[in-house]
Amino acid sequence: MKIEAVIWDFGGVFCGSPFEALADVARERDVDAHQYFQIIFGSYDRDTDHPWHRLERGEITLELAREDILELGQRDGIDADPFHFFMAMAKSGGGAAREDVVAFGKQLKADGLATALVTNNAAEFRDHWRNAIPIDELFHHVIDSSEVGLRKPDPEIFELALERLGARAESAVFLDDFQGNLDAAARLGIRGILVEPDYAPALETLRRLLG
Repeated sequence: MKIEAVIWDFGGVFCGSPFEALADVARERDVDAHQYFQIIFGSYDRDTDHPWHRLERGEITLELAREDILELGQRDGIDADPFHFFMAMAKSGGGAAREDVVAFGKQLKADGLATALVTNNAAEFRDHWRNAIPIDELFHHVIDSSEVGLRKPDPEIFELALERLGARAESAVFLDDFQGNLDAAARLGIRGILVEPDYAPALETLRRLLG
């Protein structure tokens, strides 16, 4: 079926992946990367009551999430302060926009495709990431987990995106840097493209799908 709608993730697509930055912090601290990831982010291929998930659903503040995550780390003898991860992202420039991805996204919207952003995010980060890219030139709709109370991989957030776009799942494609989110969207019939650190192949795959 012809692609009529493109759904984008933010982190790891329009800028560097937070998952890479977290792995870098784990290596610097000589702790197991998987264990460190689980403490900070929880099981990211599920939607749970982990503090980071609650933060992304807008249920708790960043400060409260930080306190709870620090406590989780202390149980394993690990200093798992999310702020270390934020500083690593800033230091590496990982939060800077990928201008070629932005240009491509703007062109797709200008060409008449229905476009949406579906991002797992925290309310405290909203002003920063919204100022990083030209939101209105890229997307018809922005679905921020902390605003709608839903987060990937909950299928309801993808259903909401399709509803707002007025699109059928089979006519949509979704770009994300986390396979679990793509798997969740695929169960609804949305085609997925994994965006890896070398993101050029993902953009080329999208070009081919669009014909």
